Amino acid sequence: MPAALCIAAVAGTLLASVPADRFELSWTHSVEKIAWREAWAVADGGLVLEEAAIRGHGAGMEVPDGAVLEGGWWRYRPDLAPLERVVLANSTFTSDYELCAAGACTPLAALTGTPDRPVALFPCP
Repeated sequence: MPAALCIAAVAGTLLASVPADRFELSWTHSVEKIAWREAWAVADGGLVLEEAAIRGHGAGMEVPDGAVLEGGWWRYRPDLAPLERVVLANSTFTSDYELCAAGACTPLAALTGTPDRPVALFPCP
């Protein structure tokens, strides 16, 4: 069966499923207004953060050791074990997350219908 990313309310209700073995998540930091993006893989053991990129830096957002500046982005590979799930703190006080998978990018709220409450990302069973 092909890999898929599930998106659920933190309480557990499934909101969306995205058929993809890789996805990119991007957003703008709420205070510093700096763009972030992360490249993830959907695996049996969880979600694997393959690469992260930050468009700049600011208070509490130091560029990590080993990051390389390419095309205006500080790119780096986080040393992080696979995660069972990733919780995103959705808020109407900040810009929405954008999820890109299988060649298409979509605002997270358009996928979930929940622009104002946390959601969890995890590999679909």
